[in-house]
Amino acid sequence: MPAICCEMEVNKQYSVAYKGLKNSSFDFVFEVDDALFVAYESKEILGGNCHVEATMLKGESQLEFDFTITGEVTCECDRCLEPCQVPIDYEGHLIVRISDEEGEYDGDVMWLNPADNEVDLTQYIYESIVLSLPYQRVHPEGECNPDMLARFTIATQAEVDALEAEAESDNSGINEGDFNKLAALKAQMERDAE
Repeated sequence: MPAICCEMEVNKQYSVAYKGLKNSSFDFVFEVDDALFVAYESKEILGGNCHVEATMLKGESQLEFDFTITGEVTCECDRCLEPCQVPIDYEGHLIVRISDEEGEYDGDVMWLNPADNEVDLTQYIYESIVLSLPYQRVHPEGECNPDMLARFTIATQAEVDALEAEAESDNSGINEGDFNKLAALKAQMERDAE
């Protein structure tokens, strides 16, 4: 139950009350801290601090947001497995359609019931930070934990060749006939399903 309470508090922190506002442009600022990543039980991001600036253009039947997210998050280094700081620099656009029809949120368009008074941007902000992470998350060269790096060894080409030769000679009890039997069984199951 406390996790739900924490999640609701986080959602409130990133919500914008739009009802009663005239059709115009409005600026909002949000500060992201560890609580967001805890609420989403993030495995990739251990913590972080990001500054979010959002400009909302309110229209009759939709809201348009332009986002800029800057800061840094803490992730596990892919090289030494120690925590490392990863910079975040994201720009994005979100359309919120206000309609009785409900569509699926796809990361670019969100649907909101006209009875709602505010729009919750929590999921969009979290996903934007996660999507802006680089593919490889590593410390700058020379900053990895040397004790951890010493535990890893890089295989030589000769070692790789020896492992491949061993794998080819070890048939592990599986032969070509076994694969043919599996293929026939799969084909029979597909015919039975039709």
